[in-house]
Amino acid sequence: METTLHSNPKNTGWIEVIAGCMFSGKTEELIRRMRRAQIARQKVIIFKPRIDNRYSSNHIVSHSEQSLISTVVETAEEILALSSEAQVIGVDEGQFFSAKIVDVCEQLANEGKRVIVAGLDQDYRGKPFEPMPQLLAVAEYITKTLAICVVCGNPADRTQRTSDSHERVVVGAKDLYEARCRLCFRPPKE
Repeated sequence: METTLHSNPKNTGWIEVIAGCMFSGKTEELIRRMRRAQIARQKVIIFKPRIDNRYSSNHIVSHSEQSLISTVVETAEEILALSSEAQVIGVDEGQFFSAKIVDVCEQLANEGKRVIVAGLDQDYRGKPFEPMPQLLAVAEYITKTLAICVVCGNPADRTQRTSDSHERVVVGAKDLYEARCRLCFRPPKE
């Protein structure tokens, strides 16, 4: 259920955050909301960070292969510069932006725009993945998505890295990550 159905603010903007682990449907939900805005004939624009080139260089793409054309940016500030005409702004993989994304989203919402950001709320260690916690704190609407644990089938909210890399950001999909529940998640040894 879309969170804005029960309350449709007038003459104001707001921030919606879709957060969860990998394979939980964050991008799929972002695509769904953006398509509904397009059906409503609202002016939309979708952004993705340049680092996320897993499935396409110019589309946001869910693991279930749904996609929408997107604008690739290096920095959060570019989003501001390119959003002047849009009523609804979508941002995928919010965790890959600097802390400036929070100010950018706030400014856009203050200008009366609907801002929807999807991203990982925890890193591969199970720790908060900045700047998502800060976005969650300022958002009017929050959706927490859950995946299915590949080990036991329970609801999963953690992302298990299956490689030995200790870098915080390693872009990958099923080749490097699995969805795990709290019980089956094994944080890496530091």
